[in-house]
Amino acid sequence: MQIVTSPAVAKRPRAFVRVAGPDAADYLQRMVSNDVEALAAGEACDALLLTAKARVIAPVRVLRRGEEDFLVLTEPELGDTVRAQLLRTRFAAKAEIEPEQHESWLILGGEEVLDDRPAGEEVGEEALERWRIEAGIPRWGQEIDDKILPAEAGLDETHISFSKGCYPGQEPIARQRYRGKVNRKLRVLDVEGEAEPGTELILDGKTVGRITSAVPGVALAYVRVEVPDEAQLNLAAKTGSARLR
Repeated sequence: MQIVTSPAVAKRPRAFVRVAGPDAADYLQRMVSNDVEALAAGEACDALLLTAKARVIAPVRVLRRGEEDFLVLTEPELGDTVRAQLLRTRFAAKAEIEPEQHESWLILGGEEVLDDRPAGEEVGEEALERWRIEAGIPRWGQEIDDKILPAEAGLDETHISFSKGCYPGQEPIARQRYRGKVNRKLRVLDVEGEAEPGTELILDGKTVGRITSAVPGVALAYVRVEVPDEAQLNLAAKTGSARLR
């Protein structure tokens, strides 16, 4: 296992879409779930691009580079999807929406840096994945897809503003926040034994969760909210157990 010393940096594959022009700020403000108009130049925020029913199209990070210049970062496989969605709903908004190419570095436990490699020990994909799971950060295709509610993944705490104006999916997001509840939440598990994505978690003979990402000793899983923190969960069809952190 690779030992990580601090600070550690990892190269992070990303797709990039430039949104720039007189209406760029207003247009993005109406399209994504976080308050991008509040960003000063050089600041960034995490956000979601959602359907009207609040299903996730793409998790994004929005960097404001200037008054009328924004860079939207997303997962490599979602770059074309994000650009197509923004173009489809642009209508008369005066904003250019074009792909860009950059190199992205992540300081583990810190910020994302573009193009200039930050100082620190470079770690590989295995160490990056372990850090992500330990930190409880969901990833597209593993913890996030179009079937997951943002609140189930904890994205309502990190990717959504509840004080900004309208955007696609705002009404169901607000209803979930103020009048609803979720049946499951994304949790970090300490694991003894073998675990892999798709492994079901069993408590008192009933399935109460499912692992979505795992490395030796730790995993991410969606677990029913009524499961007590002290419960020992069995791994279905596996030798081992897990406990919630």
